[in-house]
Amino acid sequence: MNKINRNQGLIDDLESTVGKSRLLTSERRTRPYRMGRRVGGGEACAVVLPSNLLEVWRCLEICIDHNKIIIMQAANTGLTAGSTPYGNDYDREIVIINTLQIDDLLLLRGGEQVIAFAGSTLYQLEEKLRPLNRGPHSVIGSSCIGASVVGGVCNNSGGNLVNRGPAYTELSLYAQLTEEGELQLVNHLGIELGETPEDILTNLQSARFDTRAASDDTKMASDKEYATRVRAIEANSPARFNADKRRLYEASGCAGKLAVFAVRLDTFENPAREQVFYLGTNDPTQFTKLRKTIMSEFDKLPEMGEYMHRSYFDAADTYCKDTFIFIKLLGNAFLPKLFAFKAWLDGHLNRIGPLPSNFPDHVLQFLFKFWPDHLPKRMRDYRDRFEHHLMIVAADDTIEATHQLLIEHFEGGSGEFFQCTEREGKDAQLHRFVAGGAPARYAIIHAKSVAGLMPLDIALPRNEDDWHNMLPAEVLDQLAGPFQLSHFFCQVLHWDFVVKKGVDIPALKNKILNILDERGAKYPAEHNVGHLYCAEHDLKHFYQTLDPTNSFNAGIGKTSKNKHYV
Repeated sequence: MNKINRNQGLIDDLESTVGKSRLLTSERRTRPYRMGRRVGGGEACAVVLPSNLLEVWRCLEICIDHNKIIIMQAANTGLTAGSTPYGNDYDREIVIINTLQIDDLLLLRGGEQVIAFAGSTLYQLEEKLRPLNRGPHSVIGSSCIGASVVGGVCNNSGGNLVNRGPAYTELSLYAQLTEEGELQLVNHLGIELGETPEDILTNLQSARFDTRAASDDTKMASDKEYATRVRAIEANSPARFNADKRRLYEASGCAGKLAVFAVRLDTFENPAREQVFYLGTNDPTQFTKLRKTIMSEFDKLPEMGEYMHRSYFDAADTYCKDTFIFIKLLGNAFLPKLFAFKAWLDGHLNRIGPLPSNFPDHVLQFLFKFWPDHLPKRMRDYRDRFEHHLMIVAADDTIEATHQLLIEHFEGGSGEFFQCTEREGKDAQLHRFVAGGAPARYAIIHAKSVAGLMPLDIALPRNEDDWHNMLPAEVLDQLAGPFQLSHFFCQVLHWDFVVKKGVDIPALKNKILNILDERGAKYPAEHNVGHLYCAEHDLKHFYQTLDPTNSFNAGIGKTSKNKHYV
């Protein structure tokens, strides 16, 4: 019996809920949702694209009735394979519910807080808040172009703004399954919306409530303690990491073990002035000294401190030039549409034998070689002269303090800095923004010589000084592209390694993780465990408490994929 016939009852029920056009069942049409943008992929018997919250609820009921595993998905950034199937060794079939069409954003308290629906993105929230001179917890999305707000909360996304902290809230609306398999809707938004799921979801979707009456000030809608925690530079533990029990609360950190409809979050007043400083050195200990001075002596921290090794500078320069230009000319909003079109085109072209896999990537890579140099001259000069690069974004009262510190710090000639013009500052941040896509493009272009990607997301202890020299030569020799970035002030490293052909990736990864364990590091730091990391004991217990039947995102954190975790 084929998949369609076997699931005809499920398909009929879902189609009656969302309509035929928003129910996908063919291999070709479901592929963009089943395959992660970087890693991950597997089979799914259906992909559903609901258009409102009540449709999501009804789809959940149908999937539970038909004994299916449910994967809640928004942007599908694919960083750790946590929003797609991973292999085909599940004990039940999978239905993916993609929520990107449900992207409402409701402002509360004059914009001081927002209710973000399941499919809303960081970019949309930025645009919504811009007229109010406010912003979300993160403005880069770190490694994810098009990242969703709810996905950030569910996956412990850390963000890059030191004063605002990682995505976190104790106010959310979600569905979960009880031990007995009963689907329940839990309204912890702190807003009265009714009694039944139909009333609650319809009233929220239609914004039929008094936004001025939104209360529950006893619960946090952001990590208000982070700015203090990150300053403890002598602590032998990381400032933030996924398994931190202090930041596992219902939707926050749930990794898809709940079906999250909406979250309520604080927003932040944007600074009146910003200044980007670009630093270069061949002695990374100079950056360490700067970090310690800033974290311990400044009254207010800079907004951002982003480190980039020359290897990642070159990777972003070479393999993300097209993305840089697209964003610069057409804006962030264009990127999700481009990725969707490319995924659709990949699906069609992959059926044509003579063409290489990911043919559009090869075409873009070739065409943009002929585009003029896109980076500022002073950044290009620093790339040639310095191995280590740091971008500091200071705001308001910290601008002069940062400038004076940099003058004094580099008096001895151990490095240099320049104060960016407005254009240079925007280009420096955009170069960092697009960099996360470089390893995947590198692996595509050099597919014949690489074994695959090995992305590592690491939180170092706050007192770790040797961040730049942690891996021995025998490890580095097995890497085709040891690309290294970090949220420097937070001691969160992104090592996106491309591994040479013939290397045993699991064995190499275990060797690296053992080295990190000896240094007291935690991983992952902010991208969640997905299917690439083992969940620590506390995190595993959290998942099993949220989802005792193991019906949501089964197998996450390398846990069992079977019902009831058998």
